[in-house]
Amino acid sequence: MLEAKPKIVILATGGTIAGSIDNELETTGYKAGVIGIETLIKAVPQIKDLAQVSGEQVANIDSSNMTDEIWLKLAKKINELLKKDIDGVVITHGTDTMEETAYFLNLTIKSDKPVVLVGAMRPASAMSADGPKNLYNAVALAASKEAKNKGVMIAMNDKIQGARDASKTHTLNVDAFSSPNFGNLGYIVDGKVFFYNTNLKEHTKKTPFDVSKLDTLPKVDILYTYSNDGNGVAAKALFENGTKGLVIAGSGAGSIHQNQKEVLKELMKQGLKVAISSRVVAGSVALSKDDKDLGFINTQGLNPQKARVLLMLALTKTNDINTIQKYFEKY
Repeated sequence: MLEAKPKIVILATGGTIAGSIDNELETTGYKAGVIGIETLIKAVPQIKDLAQVSGEQVANIDSSNMTDEIWLKLAKKINELLKKDIDGVVITHGTDTMEETAYFLNLTIKSDKPVVLVGAMRPASAMSADGPKNLYNAVALAASKEAKNKGVMIAMNDKIQGARDASKTHTLNVDAFSSPNFGNLGYIVDGKVFFYNTNLKEHTKKTPFDVSKLDTLPKVDILYTYSNDGNGVAAKALFENGTKGLVIAGSGAGSIHQNQKEVLKELMKQGLKVAISSRVVAGSVALSKDDKDLGFINTQGLNPQKARVLLMLALTKTNDINTIQKYFEKY
């Protein structure tokens, strides 16, 4: 008997992969999130050779407008799907915030079955649109037995990248994503999946974050530091407006200009949690003993936008600085 094909559900959230403009030569200025999931699936009939595929429209937005509500809806839906006889989930997503959604799901999905995010850098209407091949690759990856227990992944431009490290590093090129600290997990070639790297950080079933009963997430924001930094004013305003945590995109290995740092110290005494990341593309943060003693949190090698995701989830569990610091070291 022939082995049954894997069952893959594609959850659509919009983005460039579902974008369109009335000129096939234009790859900018299009309207994101206007094409529905059934149209995307019909455009790549070859995916039916890989798996039994079904689709569902969760949202249809430009991913620059992603919200906590959509994140929570996705996580809950995926967790429910993967309890059933579904073998994997693919999420079509805009590339602007894809890395943030991927990392959020990497921390909140409670299954070792594959979850793969995919998007496009050119709209569906463009000459040489990259969306169809990316979608084919994503289904191939989600249907692969080797993809089990790898954490949430991103499939873009034939690369397999882990959610924790993958970042968008080019604004327009089809080769827009890279993993500056740990490298790619593997490649997809003509529908065949090849892994040659692994994610050593804990993820999915091994994290303590349960969002099944959450309707909102703690408010966490990001501030830059820079020469003659004036963001102390912004830090105060955000804290007074209900922000529970701040991630600072520090210079170098996590330095903060003294103008902002003095304000942060005072706000931390009032309960604000401050995590230090870096505005540099690769590498880890290095905090002094004095900064650790003051209660600043080291985000390790997470970029600011991903550090924000983890701090939000950490604050659903605890306000203890030492526990939060351990989360950043483990996940």
